[in-house]
Amino acid sequence: MIVFDLKCAFGHTFEGWFDDNRDFEFQKDKGLLTCPVCNDGDISKALSTFAIKGATEASPQKRHADELAALGAKLLDFVEKNFDNVGADFAKEALKMHYGVAEQRNIRGYSTQAEEKTLQEEGVPFFKFPPKEPADS
Repeated sequence: MIVFDLKCAFGHTFEGWFDDNRDFEFQKDKGLLTCPVCNDGDISKALSTFAIKGATEASPQKRHADELAALGAKLLDFVEKNFDNVGADFAKEALKMHYGVAEQRNIRGYSTQAEEKTLQEEGVPFFKFPPKEPADS
Protein backbone atom coordinates (compact mmCIF):
# COMPACT_ATOMS: atom_id res chain seq x y z
CA MET A 1 0.00 0.00 0.00
CA ILE A 2 1.29 3.46 -0.87
CA VAL A 3 -0.04 6.91 0.00
CA PHE A 4 0.23 9.78 -2.46
CA ASP A 5 -0.47 13.43 -1.80
CA LEU A 6 -2.81 14.53 -4.58
CA LYS A 7 -4.17 17.83 -5.83
CA CYS A 8 -6.89 18.93 -8.18
CA ALA A 9 -6.66 21.63 -10.87
CA PHE A 10 -8.10 24.12 -8.35
CA GLY A 11 -5.28 23.50 -5.85
CA HIS A 12 -7.13 21.44 -3.25
CA THR A 13 -4.80 18.84 -1.73
CA PHE A 14 -5.74 15.47 -0.28
CA GLU A 15 -4.24 12.02 0.01
CA GLY A 16 -5.03 8.80 -1.77
CA TRP A 17 -4.13 5.22 -0.92
CA PHE A 18 -3.17 2.85 -3.73
CA ASP A 19 -1.72 -0.62 -4.16
CA ASP A 20 1.13 0.87 -6.18
CA ASN A 21 1.85 3.58 -8.78
CA ARG A 22 0.17 1.54 -11.53
CA ASP A 23 -3.02 1.47 -9.44
CA PHE A 24 -2.89 5.28 -9.19
CA GLU A 25 -2.36 5.63 -12.97
CA PHE A 26 -5.16 3.14 -13.71
CA GLN A 27 -7.66 4.99 -11.49
CA LYS A 28 -6.61 8.34 -12.93
CA ASP A 29 -6.95 7.11 -16.55
CA LYS A 30 -10.40 5.64 -15.82
CA GLY A 31 -11.60 8.90 -14.22
CA LEU A 32 -12.09 7.25 -10.84
CA LEU A 33 -10.26 9.96 -8.90
CA THR A 34 -12.04 13.15 -7.91
CA CYS A 35 -11.31 15.94 -5.48
CA PRO A 36 -13.26 15.47 -2.22
CA VAL A 37 -13.66 19.26 -1.94
CA CYS A 38 -14.86 20.31 -5.40
CA ASN A 39 -15.33 17.00 -7.25
CA ASP A 40 -12.82 18.01 -9.95
CA GLY A 41 -11.46 15.05 -11.92
CA ASP A 42 -8.20 16.63 -13.05
CA ILE A 43 -6.02 15.00 -10.39
CA SER A 44 -2.24 14.90 -10.19
CA LYS A 45 0.36 13.91 -7.62
CA ALA A 46 1.48 16.74 -5.36
CA LEU A 47 4.91 17.15 -3.86
CA SER A 48 4.92 15.66 -0.39
CA THR A 49 7.18 16.01 2.57
CA PHE A 50 8.67 12.99 4.24
CA ALA A 51 11.09 12.19 7.01
CA ILE A 52 13.69 9.52 7.37
CA LYS A 53 14.04 8.28 10.90
CA GLY A 54 17.55 7.73 12.22
CA ALA A 55 18.48 4.21 13.25
CA THR A 56 19.30 5.26 16.82
CA GLU A 57 16.00 7.02 17.41
CA ALA A 58 13.39 5.00 19.34
CA SER A 59 10.12 4.52 17.50
CA PRO A 60 7.12 6.57 18.68
CA GLN A 61 5.40 3.31 19.63
CA LYS A 62 8.38 2.25 21.76
CA ARG A 63 8.58 5.66 23.46
CA HIS A 64 4.82 5.59 24.05
CA ALA A 65 4.99 2.09 25.53
CA ASP A 66 7.89 3.11 27.79
CA GLU A 67 6.00 6.20 28.97
CA LEU A 68 2.87 4.14 29.70
CA ALA A 69 4.91 1.56 31.62
CA ALA A 70 6.52 4.31 33.72
CA LEU A 71 3.14 5.90 34.40
CA GLY A 72 1.69 2.52 35.37
CA ALA A 73 4.59 1.89 37.76
CA LYS A 74 4.08 5.32 39.38
CA LEU A 75 0.36 4.66 39.75
CA LEU A 76 0.92 1.26 41.36
CA ASP A 77 3.55 2.76 43.67
CA PHE A 78 1.10 5.51 44.71
CA VAL A 79 -1.64 2.97 45.46
CA GLU A 80 0.81 0.82 47.43
CA LYS A 81 1.89 3.78 49.58
CA ASN A 82 -1.50 5.48 50.05
CA PHE A 83 -4.06 2.67 50.30
CA ASP A 84 -4.53 0.28 53.21
CA ASN A 85 -3.72 -3.29 52.20
CA VAL A 86 -6.65 -5.41 53.39
CA GLY A 87 -5.52 -8.46 51.40
CA ALA A 88 -8.20 -11.11 50.96
CA ASP A 89 -10.71 -9.03 52.97
CA PHE A 90 -11.06 -6.50 50.14
CA ALA A 91 -14.68 -7.32 49.28
CA LYS A 92 -15.73 -7.53 52.93
CA GLU A 93 -14.13 -4.16 53.78
CA ALA A 94 -15.52 -2.51 50.64
CA LEU A 95 -19.05 -3.66 51.52
CA LYS A 96 -18.68 -2.42 55.13
CA MET A 97 -17.70 1.04 53.87
CA HIS A 98 -20.43 1.00 51.23
CA TYR A 99 -23.11 0.39 53.86
CA GLY A 100 -21.65 2.80 56.45
CA VAL A 101 -20.55 0.13 58.91
CA ALA A 102 -16.88 1.12 58.53
CA GLU A 103 -15.25 4.51 58.00
CA GLN A 104 -14.48 5.44 54.39
CA ARG A 105 -10.81 5.02 53.45
CA ASN A 106 -8.70 4.00 50.48
CA ILE A 107 -8.16 0.25 50.44
CA ARG A 108 -6.39 -2.25 48.24
CA GLY A 109 -6.34 -6.00 48.19
CA TYR A 110 -7.61 -8.86 46.13
CA SER A 111 -10.89 -10.64 45.59
CA THR A 112 -12.37 -13.62 43.83
CA GLN A 113 -14.54 -13.35 40.73
CA ALA A 114 -17.58 -14.24 42.86
CA GLU A 115 -16.75 -11.42 45.30
CA GLU A 116 -16.29 -8.98 42.41
CA LYS A 117 -19.68 -9.97 41.05
CA THR A 118 -21.24 -9.31 44.47
CA LEU A 119 -19.55 -5.89 44.65
CA GLN A 120 -20.90 -5.02 41.20
CA GLU A 121 -24.42 -6.18 42.11
CA GLU A 122 -24.32 -4.10 45.31
CA GLY A 123 -23.15 -1.03 43.39
CA VAL A 124 -19.74 -0.82 45.05
CA PRO A 125 -17.26 0.95 42.77
CA PHE A 126 -13.83 -0.64 42.49
CA PHE A 127 -11.01 -0.79 40.01
CA LYS A 128 -8.69 -3.70 39.25
CA PHE A 129 -5.00 -3.09 38.71
CA PRO A 130 -2.63 -5.70 37.36
CA PRO A 131 -0.40 -7.10 40.09
CA LYS A 132 2.93 -5.37 40.57
CA GLU A 133 5.72 -7.28 38.90
CA PRO A 134 8.43 -8.52 41.26
CA ALA A 135 11.73 -6.68 41.14
CA ASP A 136 14.52 -8.39 39.20
CA SER A 137 16.81 -10.42 41.43
